Amino acid sequence: MEQSTATAAEPTTLATSAPDIRLSGVRKVYGEVVAVAGIDLEVRRGEFFTLLGPSGSGKTTTLRMIAGFELPDAGTVELGGRDVGDLPPYDREVNTVFQDYALFPHMSVAENVEYGMRVRGTAKDERAKRRRDALEMVRLGGYDDRKPSELSGGQRQRVALARSIVNRPRVLLLDEPLGALDLKLREQMQVELKQIQDEVGITFVYVTHDQEEALTMSDRVAVFNDGRIEQIGAPAEVYEAPASGFVAGFVGTSNLIERDGRRFTIRPEKIRLLAPGESADGMHTESGRVRDVAYAGMITRYLVALDAGGELQVVRQNLETSSSQALEQVGREVVVAWRPEHTVAVTTAANQREDEPDAQQGR
Repeated sequence: MEQSTATAAEPTTLATSAPDIRLSGVRKVYGEVVAVAGIDLEVRRGEFFTLLGPSGSGKTTTLRMIAGFELPDAGTVELGGRDVGDLPPYDREVNTVFQDYALFPHMSVAENVEYGMRVRGTAKDERAKRRRDALEMVRLGGYDDRKPSELSGGQRQRVALARSIVNRPRVLLLDEPLGALDLKLREQMQVELKQIQDEVGITFVYVTHDQEEALTMSDRVAVFNDGRIEQIGAPAEVYEAPASGFVAGFVGTSNLIERDGRRFTIRPEKIRLLAPGESADGMHTESGRVRDVAYAGMITRYLVALDAGGELQVVRQNLETSSSQALEQVGREVVVAWRPEHTVAVTTAANQREDEPDAQQGR
């Protein structure tokens, strides 16, 4: 479903110099539940910016405050340098796309896409041109006369997207829009959404709990946890250098190890199972026993119980390994090795907040 708002005005000096979105000290409380705990956040013009986190982490509430569906209890929301705290949703330069599409079932594709423009009184010829351009952009040229019931889930999502971008908002907000699609279609739409965003140049703010989705599409990612932002960065930065144990565990799979009072994380694909007699070549090594094996076609996941304590998940590509060969490793003694530069020291979110009680998360 999309919510239509006013057509974006011509950019001013203020609008072009300011980020498209700026949240300062934004806080939202429902009764005794702190949904958003005073976050700071900036989204640049033209970014594909993702709010990533588990259910209840505050990402959707943050999106709704940007849209104007919720008002913050404290802090400010700015769009293009303008404080929009007093503006209703329809007066903000944003459109919102939800998971359920909410297309009008009695209207054709063309009528659905043109609906917002018709409400605003856009001239008929201009409506038709924008509608054609939007449908071509979402690969639905020629679908004008079809009804939503005649479309697949992916096609209905494309119509909802076309209905949003046709209004030329400053920012498009997307709240888990691919959640209802099957895996293959969702993966296809991830690629197409990023391509569409590159073409239209509109700032996208995307909410998801799917880590792979966030890593695939985003220019930058904000990882939410308990109403706070644990880390903001490019996908590679968030994955390769997690700022906390939560980020390491939530964004992809990671191993958390404690040795000599130091807590660090290492990704499973960075760990090697050494063959008997193979040189460690300067790598850190530990001995252990394979406790479990999961053969997954292209890769095999090994769970290794370390002699020094703790467990590691190790991932290996099945270049020449069959399922039976992989499963034969259960119970065997092994040596695992990794390069020290592939480990990242981490703290827990709780420890981080104790050490920096006045720090604003998400800067």
